[in-house]
Amino acid sequence: MDAQSPPAEFDLAIIGGGINGAGIARDAAGRGLKVLLVEQNDLASGTSSASTKLVHGGLRYLEHAAFRLVHEALIERDVLLRIAPHIVRPMRFILPVGEGQRPSWMIRIGLALYDWLGRHKSLPRSRRLDLARDPEGASLRAGYRRGFDYWDCVVDDSRLVVLNALDAALRGADIRTRTRCLRAERSDIWRLTLETDGRRGVVTARALVNATGPWTARFAELVLRLTTPEPVRLVKGSHIVVPRLYAHASAYILQHPDRRVVFAIPYHDDFTLIGTTDENFTGDPAAVTPSAAEIAYLCEAATRYFRAEVSAAQVVWAFAGVRSLYDDGSSQAQDVTRDYVLALDANPDTAPLLNIYGGKITTYRRLAEAALAKLSHVFQIDPPWTAGAPLPGGDLRGETIADFALRFAREHGFLPSSLANRLVAAYGTRALDVVAAARGLDDLGPRFGTDLTAAEVRYLMRFEWAQTANDVLWRRSKLGLGLAKTDAQRLAHFMAGATAGADHP
Repeated sequence: MDAQSPPAEFDLAIIGGGINGAGIARDAAGRGLKVLLVEQNDLASGTSSASTKLVHGGLRYLEHAAFRLVHEALIERDVLLRIAPHIVRPMRFILPVGEGQRPSWMIRIGLALYDWLGRHKSLPRSRRLDLARDPEGASLRAGYRRGFDYWDCVVDDSRLVVLNALDAALRGADIRTRTRCLRAERSDIWRLTLETDGRRGVVTARALVNATGPWTARFAELVLRLTTPEPVRLVKGSHIVVPRLYAHASAYILQHPDRRVVFAIPYHDDFTLIGTTDENFTGDPAAVTPSAAEIAYLCEAATRYFRAEVSAAQVVWAFAGVRSLYDDGSSQAQDVTRDYVLALDANPDTAPLLNIYGGKITTYRRLAEAALAKLSHVFQIDPPWTAGAPLPGGDLRGETIADFALRFAREHGFLPSSLANRLVAAYGTRALDVVAAARGLDDLGPRFGTDLTAAEVRYLMRFEWAQTANDVLWRRSKLGLGLAKTDAQRLAHFMAGATAGADHP
């Protein structure tokens, strides 16, 4: 290091609090590095909370011969099921087959390859179905009599981000939300000018990671004053949520005539999530919303299959995210690779910069390992460790998540069953910290709506960086789907008072 430069405050600074940034922060902190994570908004406020909520290998990627990506993702699916059993859960997917679609023999071969690439023992293998007799065929139109099933997993995507950040913090990382990186000056170390609530300060780091997702190129140009070394393709994906289309717990993967696939997934008991679209995107990623054409496309895709007609008037929530993908030159947005690319900018005289391109929720942990391997010439660090370490709340100590849920409900009999189950599904074993020493429902403080209590809100503010009602209702949970506007306003008022030390809404 240059003798004129003082030692850096941090080993590694990461800009971007989505799944990639949070995953890298967790891995690096667990290897003994001094880590700073900077996020301009809330954790998972961008693309990482706007996914299809799947942990999967990507069955359709087999059509593009992405065998390595699918294999890695299927292995990671089982890892995440093991280390985060409270927010990752298995789900059966029904794949109906109709006229004019991919032929049955092609699907059968694809599913056999999918099973083989996963080599999994934790989930059942795929099967052929007679939808005229199978209960899951009852909600479909009469023309769909044949099909297949296979298993993947679903996840609470924004909670996955938060839990990685929480684990990073528990291991010593400094997590700063609602903090903007205004300037980055590069010498033998990085000097970063940060702004939080109008206050500016400078921190230093030995290495910098640009994990800003759809802001990658913009951050490089405006803050780093560099051009991104790899081509970036921004692809928009939109989803809709409608009242529940069917009663059972399986999901559907629907083939559209344009050869895209659309998922219909049971969502928070009373709803069905339908998505996603793939459209090239230009503009501000912070202002992305589903277009009327995208909503109509998803409604038409669902109506083509289900007996219940789906219209835009039924949509109770619609959301969109922008994926920042490595541009491989594909003509169609849906064909662009979902694999990740890590571009290291390093030379002996200046501090290294690592730009992150692409990636997906399922493979974030492997991406983090690969990122630290890219920086191995800078740091002396311990070997990879995250595959065997539960995320916060996943430390079941020999119990299954179902067994823990039963014990938690039994030991806290004053909780309504719906609330007890929701707390376990969101927090795992840390549900014990949410209720703490409460011996009755009144001990949890005021309630907002049916089962959001002041105790849970305080927990989210203290441990999970929640600052606004939207943080609680749309990222730490999806309780916004059923909360009245007046309750949301009471929650916002309560959180403003709690920040100032008050205890009442």
